[in-house]
Amino acid sequence: MPLVPFPHKPSAVPDDDLDPDREGVEDDADATGKMSFLDHLDELRRRIIYAAISLAVGFLIAFFFIDEIFNFIMRPLQQMLPAGGTLVYTDPTEAFVLYIKIALIAGLILASPAIMLQLWLFIAPGLYANEKKWAIPFVLMSSFFFVAGAAFSHYVVFPLTWIFFVSFTTDILTFMPRIESAFSLYLRLLLAFGVVFEMPTVVLFLARMGVISARFLIRNFKYAVLIMVIVSAVVTPDGGGVSLVAMTGPMILLYGLSIGLAWLFGKKSRTDTA
Repeated sequence: MPLVPFPHKPSAVPDDDLDPDREGVEDDADATGKMSFLDHLDELRRRIIYAAISLAVGFLIAFFFIDEIFNFIMRPLQQMLPAGGTLVYTDPTEAFVLYIKIALIAGLILASPAIMLQLWLFIAPGLYANEKKWAIPFVLMSSFFFVAGAAFSHYVVFPLTWIFFVSFTTDILTFMPRIESAFSLYLRLLLAFGVVFEMPTVVLFLARMGVISARFLIRNFKYAVLIMVIVSAVVTPDGGGVSLVAMTGPMILLYGLSIGLAWLFGKKSRTDTA
């Protein structure tokens, strides 16, 4: 019995007429090439290795200046304690481990531009040529806002939070914090604010991709504020004190800045992405 080939259904719309605005996009896609799942895993492994090497270099540099960094972080904590108060440690290895942790965090801040660059290089193969030109602004903005968030936590939020806890000292209660607990509180706030301050960078990137728009952000402002308050209550140690207010306030300001960035640099062809 002869076999009759099954007729292929022709495309309803010619390829050339699909979208005139995307002229040249296919050429960009062909130029970048297509990556398989294993290729993505290999690329991810490569970027993680480079990021780890950058962190290791930052760690070594920070450990060389560990005494100065340790005093920069821990001295203000001790000075805000009641007269004669001091930080203590009860485990023989606690102080040594604390030095290692401080060097790691300082190394992370030093290596943040290189780490952000590796993040960009990982996602860049999925972008078009006109989107890849945002590599330098992405790296600079993400590094700047992370350091800005860490600095805001160090100079503003953590001192207010620390004074709040110290204020419970009375004639029958003496506050003698362990260095591990004190630094854990410091680190929790520092990383939280470093991540939160990345909001403008993330919004700008999504706006350039056409995922969100300024109108979308404005219309959902009240829901965004609710989410900010919930996130602040979960992340901050007191959950309802000064650190919650200190985090929610900057988040609202950053949200406003994000709206401005989305309006200025977002795709003009999309006025609503809801």
